[in-house]
Amino acid sequence: MKKSVAIIGATGLAGQQFIPALQNHPWFEIKTLAASERSAGKTYIDALREPSGSVGWWAEGFPSPDVQNMTVINSDDFDPTTVDVVFTAAEVEKEGVSKREATQALEARFAQARPTISTTSAFRYEDDVPILIPGVNNAHAALVKQQSQRGWKGFVVPIPNCTTTGMAITLKPLYDAFGINVVIMTSLQALSGAGRRGGVLGLDILDNVIPYIVGEEEKVQRETQKILGAFDGTQITPADFKVSCTCTRVNVQDGHTEAVFVSLAKPASVEDVKRVMSEYGRDIADLPSAPPQMIVLHDDPFHPQPKRDRDIHDGMATVVGRVREDPALPNGIKYVLLSHNTKMGAAKGAVLVAELMVREGYI
Repeated sequence: MKKSVAIIGATGLAGQQFIPALQNHPWFEIKTLAASERSAGKTYIDALREPSGSVGWWAEGFPSPDVQNMTVINSDDFDPTTVDVVFTAAEVEKEGVSKREATQALEARFAQARPTISTTSAFRYEDDVPILIPGVNNAHAALVKQQSQRGWKGFVVPIPNCTTTGMAITLKPLYDAFGINVVIMTSLQALSGAGRRGGVLGLDILDNVIPYIVGEEEKVQRETQKILGAFDGTQITPADFKVSCTCTRVNVQDGHTEAVFVSLAKPASVEDVKRVMSEYGRDIADLPSAPPQMIVLHDDPFHPQPKRDRDIHDGMATVVGRVREDPALPNGIKYVLLSHNTKMGAAKGAVLVAELMVREGYI
């Protein structure tokens, strides 16, 4: 029997991405769609409809007729006990409190009753909350047991920032095999990571590169160290290597490209690096949304390219190319990665987390 799920923030771009990830899922079944008061009481298709009559659907595919005809409810009125799992992609704005505090309050209300998987950053940096990437830090899932001390029957598990995801996946096998002293990264991030803003962002990015994304670099640095940190059964000790990054926005629709430079703790050849990357992630092969290969390696130096490589394994693989030595760093290795920010880095990655929590017995 499938587990029933709710999608909170279902009409937004991040919430829409949950629909194709869940509507034909073998383990989960969409039961509830929730959004703002403006959408409440409408069918999902009507809630997506613009004043012009066009349908504001921005994700891949299209909702099934059953999903289109579901009635959207107000997120503030949603009763989490009516489902088995809550997926939330809603960042809340309320007068008098910060966006983080408002979003935490919403997600905490759900977690009091049910497992809650979030794409937001609201709880990422709490000591009793893991930031999970299946195949990378599965053991951190046990940290959710501590959330019962909050008086919750459920828990919150957020996924990482989409820019963190691909880098953490590629660093994990290197960290395990050789150790890491320093990581330096420059990102070239897709437009879809910024959401939709009525065409204004398109005018900004055309014939341009935006050299700053507010808060992004701090998130990547902090989250990478937490994800790759050591878990002793009670707490996570962040990884002790240094991370420095520059995050930019480029004129690409989907897929974050990152140039990564790593100073390893022990020497490793290019072939050693490729070998440990290619062998990594097999412990999640039984999960429905998991890619056959977590890291796909390219020998062609003109790859990875977003346009040609982002949909490998339905956007759930991290694609790596141009692996080579870096003589400027001690035990230096450098490579280029591509990670699909609206699939593995968003809703489908959150569904993969839920699958891991089912397998491990937390859902």
